[in-house]
Amino acid sequence: MSIIMNWQYIWNALPRFVDATILTLELSFWAILFSVIIGVICAVVMSYRVRGLQTIVKAYIELSRNTPLLIQIFFLYFGLSKIGVKLEGFTCAVIGLAFLGGSYMAEAVRAGIESVSKGQVESALSIGLTPMQTFRYVVFPQAFAVATPAIGANCLFLMKETSVVSAIAIAELMFMAKEIIGMDYKTNEALFLLVVFYLIILLPVSVFIGYLERRLRRAKYGA
Repeated sequence: MSIIMNWQYIWNALPRFVDATILTLELSFWAILFSVIIGVICAVVMSYRVRGLQTIVKAYIELSRNTPLLIQIFFLYFGLSKIGVKLEGFTCAVIGLAFLGGSYMAEAVRAGIESVSKGQVESALSIGLTPMQTFRYVVFPQAFAVATPAIGANCLFLMKETSVVSAIAIAELMFMAKEIIGMDYKTNEALFLLVVFYLIILLPVSVFIGYLERRLRRAKYGA
């Protein structure tokens, strides 16, 4: 069974997929940025057992990781509008992705922080560094190196999860593919373009993350 491709249609559809790719990258950038910020804050709260906040952070992580992203986005886009809070689709998508990604980033960073030995922390404090300086110059650099593989995997995960936001009419790659299938019945062409453009986005990121991991491993172990 041969697959028939309309290459002229694919060529004509390229500009639409380029625009969708740009939007997907914008979503990914903001989602990853806010996820890392949320993750670091939550990881610090959990690792240092900040009273009053630790329970809230644990509840957030459980809620985020045990509810589907689609439900979270629907709540932001449709649910909040029922009580008068209207958010743009792009804003809902970024908040939803960051809400989900932040919990995964938190676990990755927390594991990195807790991998730093107490002896190093005590040594830093004994030579006169403040707790903040100890965290900034001793704990966090090592924690980041340990957490890099997990953070990288989470970045790729979030970039792929942008496909979910097509459900609220965000014209990213998945939305564009579904539109072509629904309007022009060009299923093969749409899926081909979808795979190609996701590879264009994800493959360089995956290669860069692998390179970064190797550099950090050499810096730590000399291998």
